[in-house]
Amino acid sequence: MTKRIAINLALQGGGAHGAFTWGVLDRLLEEPWFAIEGVSGTSAGAMNALMLAEGWRKGGPAGAKEQLAAFWTQLMLPEEVSSAGLAGSVGLLWQKLSTHLSPYDLNPFDFNPLRDTLEQQVDFDALQRDCPFKLYIAATEINTGRLRLFRESELCAEHLLASACLPNLHQAVEVDGRYYWDGGFAGNPVLYPLVMEGVKRDLLMVLLQPLERTGVPTSTQAIADRVAELGFLTAFMREMRAIVLMQQKMRQRPWLLGSLARRFRHLRFHLIGPDDALAGLHRSTKLDTSRSFLHCLRDCGRQRAERYITLHRAKLGVRTSCILQRYFL
Repeated sequence: MTKRIAINLALQGGGAHGAFTWGVLDRLLEEPWFAIEGVSGTSAGAMNALMLAEGWRKGGPAGAKEQLAAFWTQLMLPEEVSSAGLAGSVGLLWQKLSTHLSPYDLNPFDFNPLRDTLEQQVDFDALQRDCPFKLYIAATEINTGRLRLFRESELCAEHLLASACLPNLHQAVEVDGRYYWDGGFAGNPVLYPLVMEGVKRDLLMVLLQPLERTGVPTSTQAIADRVAELGFLTAFMREMRAIVLMQQKMRQRPWLLGSLARRFRHLRFHLIGPDDALAGLHRSTKLDTSRSFLHCLRDCGRQRAERYITLHRAKLGVRTSCILQRYFL
C-alpha cells in the first residue's frame, strides 16, 4: 500500500493563467501518495484552493478533480466567441479602457459573474463545517495595506471576490465594513501560515510567474508589463527570503531545540513553475478565458507536474527539491 505524503500547498494568482495550476493539481490528484494539510491561495490561486477543498469534501481526490474541471469549464467563453479568437482582443480592449476609466465608471452596478459561479459551485455552509484541510485565502485591505487571511471556517463568496479584486477591473469588495483589493499586493502566494501553523514539513509552491527573467525591458509595453509583474511578486520574494534566512540561521544553531527552531530547520521546499511558453505570455491574456486557451494552460500544468513527479517525487518527505539560495538570497 502506497504511503500518503501530506504536504502544504501555496498557489499563486494570475487570472486566467490559474488554469495552469488547475492542470498541476489535476495531475497531482492522480497520485496515490498525494495528501494535503493546508493550502494558501491568492486570487486565481484562491479559486483553485477553494475548488480543491470543496471537491475533496464531496468526493476525495476524484471529487477534487471533478470540481476543478467544473469550475474552469464554467468560466470558459461560449464556443462561438472562443473560435472567433475574440477573447484576447477583448482583454486588450478592457486593459486600454481601464487606463482611462475606473471600474466605478465602466461597471457602476458592480456586476461580477464570478459571484454567481462561486455560489453555484460551492456549498459554503457545508465547507465551513467540514473542510478537509486548512485554507488561507489572501486579500489586501485598501486603507492599511495589511494582509488579511480568510479561513475555512468563515469562507463565503465575498472573501474569494476580495482575493481576486483587481482595482482597475472591479470595485473594492466590502467585508465587515472594510474594503479589499487583490491579495497579490500583500502576498502572492502567502507562505507564513503554512510555515508557522503547519505540522507537515513539505511545502509545494505552484507559481505562475518566473522567479527570474533575462534582459532589460526597453519598450513602453515591456516596461509596463514588468512593473505590473513586480507589483505582485515582491511581497512573495521578501517573505521567501526571510524564511530561507531563518532556516539557515536555525541550521547553524543546532542547539536551539524549541518547536519553532526545529520547524524552520526541517522545512522542505518544492516548486512547480511556468514553462517558457507561459512565462512569455502577455499580461492581457490573464483575461482570456477562451476554451482552447484554458485547456492549453491546463495541459501545460499537467506536463509540468508530470516532470516534477518524475524528477523529484523521491525527494518529497526527504529533502528540499529546489535551489532556494539561487532565487531568494
